[in-house]
Amino acid sequence: MKNYLYTLSIILAVIIAYNFPQYFIEINGFKLKGLIVPLLQIIMFGMGTTMSFEDFAGVVKTPKAVMIGIVGHYLIMPLLGFTFANLFNFPPEIAAGIILVGCSPSGLASNVISYIAKANVALSITVTSVSTLLAPILTPALMKLLGGQFIEVNFSEMVWEIFKIIIMPVAVGFLINKLLKDRAAWLQKILPLISMAGISLIIVVITAAGQKDLQKVGVLLVVCSLLHNCFGYFFGYWAGRLIGLKEQDCRTTAIEVGLQNAGLASGLANQMGKLATVGLAPALFGPIMNITGSLLASWWSRKPVDSEQFTVHSR
Repeated sequence: MKNYLYTLSIILAVIIAYNFPQYFIEINGFKLKGLIVPLLQIIMFGMGTTMSFEDFAGVVKTPKAVMIGIVGHYLIMPLLGFTFANLFNFPPEIAAGIILVGCSPSGLASNVISYIAKANVALSITVTSVSTLLAPILTPALMKLLGGQFIEVNFSEMVWEIFKIIIMPVAVGFLINKLLKDRAAWLQKILPLISMAGISLIIVVITAAGQKDLQKVGVLLVVCSLLHNCFGYFFGYWAGRLIGLKEQDCRTTAIEVGLQNAGLASGLANQMGKLATVGLAPALFGPIMNITGSLLASWWSRKPVDSEQFTVHSR
């Protein structure tokens, strides 16, 4: 049950925020949405303290698997988001939020889920790292191309926001990890707890801010987010099978493609001034991917990883 405790706590927090939004919008004149970007920066700083040069060596060791992860993040998921946004005929800003999730890099939860699923954790870390570093250019470019059909997207502003939210904190965390070396171990114990609390607070604030819009599109948006997430798993897994990856690596590509950085998408929606609309899809996608990811990982953890049995051989 420990694997599900965090997910269940997020679900409970969302239910409370949805029913009592007035307590999660403002405290003594301070608007809680002002905490979103600082919290994301702390989370990304934590990610930076766990990164090393060895993470990028995986690009050379397993180039096909890494490429599937990157293509999944920046081709499959954006196109799925664009398709579902049109199929469900959501209002423009809600639709743009779905696309924004699809254009984001992989989620921080993917490494933990990969560990539980007996997947290739080293590959997961490599894909997450590369995908994150590509985000400042690819996320705004794809959002401009696909999301620009629904709302106005300022490419240069989004590049700068992603740079502030991701690249700068990750770089600082990476440098501190290198400078302090073993002395930074205590940071790596504390920061995951802070990150979990930060993600929960972000989701709660967005749910409260968008409660009225959720009342209009809540059920449909949940279904859309669930489909978006699960199709990501499906395409990530079977793309790996088709090119002959080991079962362990296929599990990893499935998890990496299906789990997006919904926190980053939420931060960008907030910086655009559209937290209550564009931010709704990321707010729902976060809890949903944690639930499905936990279930998928627990199911896979009970199944043996046989590298030969599941490999597709091409002649």
